[in-house]
Amino acid sequence: MGGCMSTPGGVEVSERDRAMHKQAEKQLREARSKMQQQVKVLLLGSGDSGKSTILKQMRLIHRVPFSVQETESFRQLVFDNLTRGLKYLLDALPDMGLELPVEYAPPPGEGGDARARAGWEDGASIAADLELITAAEDLRDGEAFPIRFLGPLQRLWGEDVVRTAWARGNEAAVPENLHYFFSDLPRLFDPAYVPTEQDIVRARARTIGITETTFALRDHEMLMVDVGGQKSERRKWIHCFQDVTSILFLVSLSGYDQCLVEDRDANQMQDAMTIWDSICHSQWFKQTSIILFLNKNDLFEQKIKTSDIRNFFPDFEGEAGSAHAGRDYFKKRFGRLAQKAGRAKDREIYIHITTATDTELLRVVMAAVEGSVVTKNIRAIML
Repeated sequence: MGGCMSTPGGVEVSERDRAMHKQAEKQLREARSKMQQQVKVLLLGSGDSGKSTILKQMRLIHRVPFSVQETESFRQLVFDNLTRGLKYLLDALPDMGLELPVEYAPPPGEGGDARARAGWEDGASIAADLELITAAEDLRDGEAFPIRFLGPLQRLWGEDVVRTAWARGNEAAVPENLHYFFSDLPRLFDPAYVPTEQDIVRARARTIGITETTFALRDHEMLMVDVGGQKSERRKWIHCFQDVTSILFLVSLSGYDQCLVEDRDANQMQDAMTIWDSICHSQWFKQTSIILFLNKNDLFEQKIKTSDIRNFFPDFEGEAGSAHAGRDYFKKRFGRLAQKAGRAKDREIYIHITTATDTELLRVVMAAVEGSVVTKNIRAIML
């Protein structure tokens, strides 16, 4: 039988109980130590804000390589982005009051638009090309992009009505990466094609569920948690709220005139403001630092030249077409919402203008972000 000893209260404790107690205390100390060394950053924002792009960029910045299988998955995703993305754009034509012609127009002469001749074949049929694209299936592991899709993709993308719809993509939340991939189709259809880092950054897949990725900093470990931004995914967010050091909240600047993927009657920027307001008022985050990324600045600077903010936000008083005035307006809008939450003294809010697809720019921004996150964690430990 195991030996026993008496505690000051007269209760006998066995050696086994003492050993279990010591083990529990050790585990608790280790857990506390890990919490002190680990910072937890929660990625939040509405759909299409660029959260998953930030996560991929973080892997590149911190040299967390993509495995062979991950790279293969991205290669297959690029093909899916081409076929499904184009089909999504074509399906949006009727809502824009547009329609494809019955047949392709003959290509111009040698002095004409080279784009219009891309993929041209005698006897090519719009109906046949549409049928092929609509019936496209997922690639199998190791399967090259089927060459029979190259011509139809080039021809359909070259149609004037498709380009018009692309230019009006904000009306239907058309995927923003289409132009990037369709501008380089021959490279993608090379049988030896392997996605570049920029291809991986640009490839898009809807985030479903919760993704956790760990990055090693100098003296700390950063756990970055990405959750889906679509409305149907937001009910899962609360499962990630515990022990959060900082929130990285992403907003698409270019979404000021854009609808949601899941609701064409809703505005992306207004949706982001609603989520931001609820986060700032949440009891979970009353002392959590929040880093706001006003993202997709590159797209915003191009879009604002032809799409007036005032058409969507009538209280905007800045100069039409001015990216600087637009950025300043949205910074103030989000800042005022944070101040309304009434916890300005307890919380630090940092705002950065970003382009998530620009690795070098993001490298500089994330260095500042990581510094502020670690500082916040050290302060919390010392309290």
